[in-house]
Amino acid sequence: MITALLVYLACGVVAGILAGLLGVGGGLVIVPMLVFIFPWQGVPAELIQLMALGTSLATITITSISSFRAHDKRGAVRWDIWRSITPGILIGTFGGGFLAAALPVVFLRAFFVCFLYYVAIQMFLDFKPKAGRHLPGTLGMNGVGGVIGVVSSLVGIGGGTLSVPFMSYCNVPMHTAVGTSAAIGFPIAVAGTVSFIWNGLSVPNLPPYSLGYVSLVALTGIAAASYCMAPLGAKLSHSLPVSKLKRIFAVFLVCIATRMLWTLL
Repeated sequence: MITALLVYLACGVVAGILAGLLGVGGGLVIVPMLVFIFPWQGVPAELIQLMALGTSLATITITSISSFRAHDKRGAVRWDIWRSITPGILIGTFGGGFLAAALPVVFLRAFFVCFLYYVAIQMFLDFKPKAGRHLPGTLGMNGVGGVIGVVSSLVGIGGGTLSVPFMSYCNVPMHTAVGTSAAIGFPIAVAGTVSFIWNGLSVPNLPPYSLGYVSLVALTGIAAASYCMAPLGAKLSHSLPVSKLKRIFAVFLVCIATRMLWTLL
């Protein structure tokens, strides 16, 4: 138990820094690590991916608060965007949790691997938006929020890998997009966590100290460390060359995705 908690704390340190630095919520790191760790903790194979997704989203409820508060102090959160996109986010994420619980585990893992490769390519190439792009109206924002919410549930992330590129595409400054994405991660995480807990309550063979598809031991370790480290990531995002950091992180994601792909073959 102590060894597992130390591993979860280490995972939380990385997740917290990434949450503040790139506005990604840390799920891109948390989910693969939990997929590798959970078998050692005796989690049944058929529950590993769902437990990783649910636990990841639960940790983001804590991480996102620390992250967006740090960004908000620097005036980097667009609350008007947050208000317009949140209704779609809540509906999409909550429904996405039910969809994830109904899909085959192999599909969820394959979808996550493809998503990692997509994010890695996007970050490595550092796509830039064309001039003249603007945020859509209320209906469009809710539609975008719904899509981000569903995908976030299927891959256990705070949505930053979709919301940051979307806002950048609409010519929201990068630092503002990262800060606003951190705030958007909170409703994503709350709706997703509730959905995964609900769907997992009646599932047999859940590991000890679990609440639905959420591991409370992993949640405690990861959330404690990530909450403390997110402000550091936010500070770094305003002082370091983000484009170079994105490329380094992209290479890291390719390694993770390739390792997970190998386990599927």
